[in-house]
Amino acid sequence: MSENTIIFTLVFLYGIIIGSFLNVCILRIPAGESIITGRSHCDVCNTKIKWYDLIPIFSYLLLRGRCRNCKTKISFQYPMIEALNGILYVLVFCCKGVNFLSVIYCLVISALIVLSIIDLRTNTIPFGINIFIFIMGLIRLSLDYRYYYIYLIGFFAVSVFLYLIYLVTKGNGMGGGDIKLMAAAGLVLGWKLILLAFFLGCIYASMIHPLRMKFGKQGKVLAFGPYLSVGIITAILIGDGMINWYLKMFI
Repeated sequence: MSENTIIFTLVFLYGIIIGSFLNVCILRIPAGESIITGRSHCDVCNTKIKWYDLIPIFSYLLLRGRCRNCKTKISFQYPMIEALNGILYVLVFCCKGVNFLSVIYCLVISALIVLSIIDLRTNTIPFGINIFIFIMGLIRLSLDYRYYYIYLIGFFAVSVFLYLIYLVTKGNGMGGGDIKLMAAAGLVLGWKLILLAFFLGCIYASMIHPLRMKFGKQGKVLAFGPYLSVGIITAILIGDGMINWYLKMFI
């Protein structure tokens, strides 16, 4: 096996392990439960889940998607989140290289996955997740401190605009969680990429939400966090290339 294959395999395995923890966060944060203490258990029969039934993806396949004790069907969300997190981790390392910055981006993406699912279900973005992304932004800034202004401008570039919408509409046109998300993410990405992320998020929302309203029986109230999150992830993975391609059109 080549060195890259070994690295990407390890990254994927690490990603699906973290993905298993993300499922815990998605389930417990809205319920106000601790994500650190308390063993995992079946929601139906309340049986404590053994360690060998908690192996990401593989346990779900071996159990054929059912609880070992009561045979209740387990949500497909669990292996899906685990696999998605692992795949995105590999894509980050493929696109950004094997370095500490890729680790930061991976952690931010994991936070965005949790944020998106919770926002879709509750129309709220947990403040703690935005704080986590903000901390990642401070670390990112410290890695490129000579150009600190790029990230400070990024902090305000989109969030100020969204805050103005919030003021004008008296909170009806924009949620406070979305504002905090774009401020924290702007500190991670810098002003160019956060503007791109916001632009892409708006495009995703304008294309997908009408379809969800028509075919998914979704209401007009838009959970903007997931679309912004996909925009941020896109900007992380291929944002620099998209910007360079766009600028070359005018040079």
